[in-house]
Amino acid sequence: MKARDRDAPVSREGIIFRVIGYDHPSGAYFCDVEYAPDTLYKSKDKRALRNGGKTMYYKFYFDEGLKFVKENFPHYTIYSKVFKRRVVGISESQIAELRRPDKKLLQIFEEDEENKLINALKKVLEKILEISSLRLTDFGVFGSLLHDFYNVNYSDLDFIIYGVRQTEELREVLRELYRDPNSGFKNEYEAPNPPDSRYKRFRHLSLKEYMWHQRRKMIYSTYSKAWRILKMEFEPVKRWDEISNEYPNLANVQKIGFVEAIIEVVDSSQSYFMPSVYKVEVLKSHGMPSPIEVDKVVSYVEEFRLQLEEGERGYVRGWLEKITTKSGEERYQITLTYGPKYFDQVLKILKHV
Repeated sequence: MKARDRDAPVSREGIIFRVIGYDHPSGAYFCDVEYAPDTLYKSKDKRALRNGGKTMYYKFYFDEGLKFVKENFPHYTIYSKVFKRRVVGISESQIAELRRPDKKLLQIFEEDEENKLINALKKVLEKILEISSLRLTDFGVFGSLLHDFYNVNYSDLDFIIYGVRQTEELREVLRELYRDPNSGFKNEYEAPNPPDSRYKRFRHLSLKEYMWHQRRKMIYSTYSKAWRILKMEFEPVKRWDEISNEYPNLANVQKIGFVEAIIEVVDSSQSYFMPSVYKVEVLKSHGMPSPIEVDKVVSYVEEFRLQLEEGERGYVRGWLEKITTKSGEERYQITLTYGPKYFDQVLKILKHV
């Protein structure tokens, strides 16, 4: 069994997990907890209910899933010798079913099920495939579509795009579709008002900065050629041949302290994925010991995916970490992740228009 980012292991109790990234211990996967059936969990958050299938599910937000597992199902945590703590995860022996976004999309196109949401999904992808070299196998679906509890009247279209080259081509295709007033495609962040309020929680990211960064990513869209305006997201995930599991080579990851820095991006080709990795040169820093040289910024925070491009200078606030490999090599990186000071973290361009 092998799994990658956005694949969805399901436990015997029906808890739905989401694999995070590509670096995992042998025979297990680090995960987020995404959904639980109503027999195990109920949420007061109005956004959380998923009642489009045979069983009602509730979605976890922020650290709700972590608390749920630690309090009720601690066996869905893995002790990491590298991080020196327990992390949410699931072993291969605990997986009752592994749901893959690419296989689910092919199933949707092969089956005869017809409804307004599925018809719109097919039209969206058929239009993209028509004007590009992309193939249906380059895409997948996640969220409620993957798990068959979508609601025709409320659910969004959540897509995955596999591969670096494929992501680059898709962004160009979407750029062209946004320019065509008759396509039905529109950049979700072209509107004067933000479609969400997540940016408000980040203390060092203004509304103007948030909108500017999100707008140029191109992967957040709306589609108007349906019975209602549909929100769409295209989530980049690595192809199998692009994946290298680095976890077995690690000996230790040590968190040193919270730092801020001015950086220049040397390589942003891995910023599409989760975690988003930027190779950088530090130009100026605060809180960082002088002999230390940081070569990467690594972000597990979705808002900072595709945030900076090669050659751009940016401002970062995050955790300085020392990475030690089993061969004895040492290097340093700034990591943005869940935990303390979550909303004090930021990655943004120094100047924007």
